Amino acid sequence: MECRHCASPLEKPGDFCLVCRETNTEAIVLEAGRERATLTMLAGDGDEATAAGRGTDDPVLGETTITTTPEAGENEVVELRNFAGLIGDEIRRKRPEEVYAGGERAVIQAVREDIHHAFYRVEDDDPVAAVVDRRGNRALDVVETPPAEKIGGSHSTLIGGRTGMRAIRAVAGHPHVKKVIPGPIDAGGKGSQSGLRAKVTRADHGGNVRMLLRDGSSVQENRVVTTARDREMGERIREDLNEVLDDAEFQ
Repeated sequence: MECRHCASPLEKPGDFCLVCRETNTEAIVLEAGRERATLTMLAGDGDEATAAGRGTDDPVLGETTITTTPEAGENEVVELRNFAGLIGDEIRRKRPEEVYAGGERAVIQAVREDIHHAFYRVEDDDPVAAVVDRRGNRALDVVETPPAEKIGGSHSTLIGGRTGMRAIRAVAGHPHVKKVIPGPIDAGGKGSQSGLRAKVTRADHGGNVRMLLRDGSSVQENRVVTTARDREMGERIREDLNEVLDDAEFQ
């Protein structure tokens, strides 16, 4: 494949061009299995005509497959980390704006810890087609403010202490979250012995959501301001945020 900007040859489809310093891949779809991972590179909107020989309406630039031999016992941690590192290396050489992932949760979590890109979960029988459709119907602004600077409001106390703050920061780190505003703490709820739990509730008409923190008998409702413009887009962000909280074991 050649760079779609300067026509310089690329080692692999969708690679970042080291000649003109331009990005060829806008998004990557990761289908993560425990033994095999497939990465599909997607061109950006309006770049479909340059997709490598696949027709003018196909945004797919190409695929890369990475395999591993799962280990058991003490060696599994190192083997999984190495597998995730190989996947992360392929993602970094593309320098995409977004990464969508579906499949084995352990693999996805390990990759998420290895890279620093905007990361979304996608659950579908055909994740590539689902992502292409999703991107075609969504044009959300990305917020680059650090998570700690997105947290504000008149209530500075969070239930769960540092654990509660870790959950809040996980949500604040989402690229389509503008601000997280902690609310008052209600100590009159039903007690629970499961530790701190977090859940993002249904989006309102403006696309904003609520994040509920529960710790024992205490409940705190936190307002999450997003870049969504309507409920449909807000629901997509809600799904992403609950996946983030689930991966972080808050659900």
